[in-house]
Amino acid sequence: MSIDDTQFDGMDWIRAELEDSLDEDFELELSEPALSMELRKIYKRKHPETLDRVTYFKSLLTLQAELIKLQDWVEHSGEKVAVIFEGRDAAGKGGVIKRITQRLNPRVCRVVALTKPSDRERTQWYFQRYVPHLPSGGEIVLFDRSWYNRSGVERVMGFASPDQVEQFFQDVPEFERMLVRSGIRLIKYWFSITDEEQQLRFLIRIHDPLKQWKLSPMDLQSRVRWEDYTKAKEETFARTNISEAPWFVVEANDKKRARLNCIHHLLEQLPYEEVPHEPVSLPDRIFNPDYERSVLPDEVMVPKCY
Repeated sequence: MSIDDTQFDGMDWIRAELEDSLDEDFELELSEPALSMELRKIYKRKHPETLDRVTYFKSLLTLQAELIKLQDWVEHSGEKVAVIFEGRDAAGKGGVIKRITQRLNPRVCRVVALTKPSDRERTQWYFQRYVPHLPSGGEIVLFDRSWYNRSGVERVMGFASPDQVEQFFQDVPEFERMLVRSGIRLIKYWFSITDEEQQLRFLIRIHDPLKQWKLSPMDLQSRVRWEDYTKAKEETFARTNISEAPWFVVEANDKKRARLNCIHHLLEQLPYEEVPHEPVSLPDRIFNPDYERSVLPDEVMVPKCY
């Protein structure tokens, strides 16, 4: 992959796209609408200096333009791509997934975020509930957490026995090799943040009513059991970092840089090429002079509140 910012210099479309996208992107970036001033001061004092908005948005749009080329290539070639996003709670997995999917076709690129297993699923082979969500030809699947729940939260919180965790470690390398042999391109990311950064992000979620839904009792327990999660992560890396599907660690204390770095790296993992498209022209509309459009009744119209 070759991404050169200079190729966009002087191109009117990038400026127009920036203008059209700012409202949507600002909405996504709005992270402190209801924080107390004191908490804002603490966060800004302790948080590393981040990219300015113009640099960030220009870089993001450049990468998203490449993601569209990747999408076209996957659909055209029938490739199967599965990307796993793991990491501690509040590490920024959802944020990068949003930016990846923001301009892509949901029929080609879809997100899988499974809830806790049902009673029936608990009796199944552990990997069984994930298999139906694997990509078919021409699909990209982003796993917002994955089968690695077993060696992470299930292990730390006691939802899986030591024997079940050990069986997982024995099975997962061969399971992933099977996926790769079947033609799936499997890419695994771990988003890494510091203890202090996670604490600050949890405080933001507590004080921000737009983000409180993200904070679950399990998240709070993850703070208490930070060291247990660290030990679980270390063993997971040691036993599942196989050559066919290695782990890649994204330093995620800076959300903006983490998103850009992850997307850039993802693009570099795949040998995509620009797919030629037939020129598209808008056909003339057919006008029927005898047709009269029906007038819709007022009660079916959405009120114009804004």
